[in-house]
Amino acid sequence: MSLIGQILWGTALLSLCALVHVGMMAICIPLLTRAAKAVEAKFPKLKFLYLSALGFALIVFAHTVQVWIWAVFFVGFGAFADLATALYFSLVTYTTLGYGDFVLGPDIRIFASFAAVTGLLTFGLSTAFLVGLIGRILPKQFD
Repeated sequence: MSLIGQILWGTALLSLCALVHVGMMAICIPLLTRAAKAVEAKFPKLKFLYLSALGFALIVFAHTVQVWIWAVFFVGFGAFADLATALYFSLVTYTTLGYGDFVLGPDIRIFASFAAVTGLLTFGLSTAFLVGLIGRILPKQFD
């Protein structure tokens, strides 16, 4: 793939993943609001635990979907022959862990670096979301 192709495809996938992530957070807000009302009525002492666990689980799901998206495209572009290896590489790259046991050629490595940028940006959004959630729930626990 050409340099311009890598940049365009990487930008497109980063944008798609950002939409997936922001979309999941948008779904989380009304879901967590309804869950807060339900748990408050029955188990007020467990509200913090329940809501933070639910928020965390939904955010982890959003990250998992994004790793799968990157893996499917790595296989589609011929970077890896099997989905298992592509998933491993996608997860290691997305989390910016980068073990280095798989190194891509110049025809796709710029594209792959967009997976790391995606992970950096969406982990930042996730952190902000969870801090905001905890900041709203925790003070009410002490009322």
